[in-house]
Amino acid sequence: MNDERVREINEFFSDRVPGVLGVETTEIAEERVVGHMDVTGPLIAGTGFLFAPAVVALADSLAAIGVGANRPEGSNSFTTIELKANFLGSAREGERVVGVATPAHRGRSTQVWDCTVTNETTGKTIALFRCTQMILY
Repeated sequence: MNDERVREINEFFSDRVPGVLGVETTEIAEERVVGHMDVTGPLIAGTGFLFAPAVVALADSLAAIGVGANRPEGSNSFTTIELKANFLGSAREGERVVGVATPAHRGRSTQVWDCTVTNETTGKTIALFRCTQMILY
C-alpha cells in the first residue's frame, strides 16, 4: 500500500494506545506490515527493561493493520480471539524496537498473523508474537 495509507494509519492511531506508546507504522503491504517504537522512560518497567505489554501492543497493532488490509470481501470488521508472545530478550531506554508482521493464514473466517519484534540497536530478536483474528460479517 502507499505512503498515504501509512499516514492515515498513523493519524488514526495517534490518540489511541499505539500512538500513546509511540508506535509508528512505516510500511503496509499485503504480505507484511512494519513499524517501530522508541523505548522511552514511561515504557520502562521496574526492572530497567521495556514493559512486556508495550511489546505486545506494538506487535498486535501491526498484525491488526495487516488483517484490516486483508479482510475478505463482504466482511465488516475483525476481532482478536487469541494472542501469544514468547519473549527472548528486551530493550532499554533510548533503544528502538521494530516489528515485522506477516500472515500465516488468511482465511474467510479467521486470519493468523505473526510478528517478530527486534531490538534495532542490538539486532537481536526480543519477541515472537502470534495472534488469531476472527473475521466479522
